[in-house]
Amino acid sequence: MTVNTLWSPVTIGRLKLAHRLAMSPMTRSRAHADGTPGTLAAQYYGQRASLGLLITEGTQPSDDGQGYLTTPGIYTDAHVAGWRQVVDAAHANGGHLFIQLMHVGRVSHPSNTPHGRQAVAPSAILPEAKIFTAAGMMDIPMPRALTTQEIAATIDYHRLAARKAIEAGADGVEIHGANGYLIQQFLSPNANHRSDAYGGSIENRARFALEVAAAVADEIGADRTGIRLSPGSQLVGINEGDQSDDQYRYLVAQLAGLNLAYLHIAHNGNDVLLSDIRRAWPTALLVNRGNRPLELIAKDIEVGLADMAPVGRWALANPDFVYRLQKGLPLNTPDPTTFFGGGAAGYVDYPALRPVQVAYGDATKGYPSQQIAGVA
Repeated sequence: MTVNTLWSPVTIGRLKLAHRLAMSPMTRSRAHADGTPGTLAAQYYGQRASLGLLITEGTQPSDDGQGYLTTPGIYTDAHVAGWRQVVDAAHANGGHLFIQLMHVGRVSHPSNTPHGRQAVAPSAILPEAKIFTAAGMMDIPMPRALTTQEIAATIDYHRLAARKAIEAGADGVEIHGANGYLIQQFLSPNANHRSDAYGGSIENRARFALEVAAAVADEIGADRTGIRLSPGSQLVGINEGDQSDDQYRYLVAQLAGLNLAYLHIAHNGNDVLLSDIRRAWPTALLVNRGNRPLELIAKDIEVGLADMAPVGRWALANPDFVYRLQKGLPLNTPDPTTFFGGGAAGYVDYPALRPVQVAYGDATKGYPSQQIAGVA
């Protein structure tokens, strides 16, 4: 690892960051039943503020956008108030926070949503996958196809959610266009059989992603807007087929014209495509490689393929990950049994090798400073 490369400053939109690590978005399923993040979320993100750029868990922009139990939302005043406490904790500890807007599309179950309605998607096509519900694992049921009017409304939901995120004090939002959710469903020919302006050709299948990105950038500023893509991902029934590379070359080229704060790639091993994306993308590029060894964490930055290295499970299990990496100290092992749902265990109780002071701001709001005891 070239230390000077990883620890050199970088600009993300209007943010000046001290290093090139970031916290990846990770679903934790600990919001209140109405989608409001709770006090533990403020502690969780505040603990990890030294990562600089914190990208939150997927956050639904509407009732239709929810897929999983107890995921947070950002479309009501209660959501704004809950997120404001989270943002305050991150800012008080020197971090910056982007709320990820995640509309899951067909990856849902009526029993997991506030309104109990059938999921929406580009087309009425089963993903042939299961989802966790209060009754256990169940088959994802058939979604219904969005009308063109509903597509326009869904774009407006993203616009509203972005505005609400900024009202909560967030530094920006990341649009979730990856992992088999709604935007990638529009991109994928096996999930999108539409014959209108949103289906068929590469250009048409990219239209929804581009219109969402343009609407969000128009609402809060391009320098507060990022987007995440996962070319080649086959999660929850997605298969982008032979046109996948050309689809993303076109999409990235069009997104580049919006001058967004960053593009976040969940990399699936296609280094030729990644090189093409790097050449086409004019601002910061974040690249997240799954299962990379720790000693290669800075490699993409060193060779010019990325500007930042987001980390997931390492950040989840190590509130002091930056300190440990800088000092070459051992890392905590994440506990998968506590990844989704539950309380403090496996969420805010991972030990730190030095005290991590978590400031919540005004103690009269019920958020006094707390400290994770160091173990060394």
